[in-house]
Amino acid sequence: MINLKHKNLDVWKLSVKLTTQIYDLTRALPNHELYGLISQLRRAAVSVPSNIAEGAAQKSSKERRRFYEIARSSLVEIDTQLEIARKLSYITKKDLANVENDFEHTFAMLSNLIKST
Repeated sequence: MINLKHKNLDVWKLSVKLTTQIYDLTRALPNHELYGLISQLRRAAVSVPSNIAEGAAQKSSKERRRFYEIARSSLVEIDTQLEIARKLSYITKKDLANVENDFEHTFAMLSNLIKST
């Protein structure tokens, strides 16, 4: 792997950690959700650090901001999907507590990055 600019961003590092937490969480979901919530959650989770990385590689601040906003939108998507999984009793509030702090911190960091770009 090459040492690229985005790998130095704390928000990127935290979003990678959050992605691994989402993968761990989705392992407990029922197999019949493999092509439903599991797939959706994992794709949205991977989208966060991926869009941060892609944004960091852009030359114009307008383009960087656009990718960071997409990353933040993916976090909102994850939040919705986790709420659905909880309402379906696939996960508990205790399960969510394990990712909640990193989730909120990532959202706040991305919001600040968007404002400063």
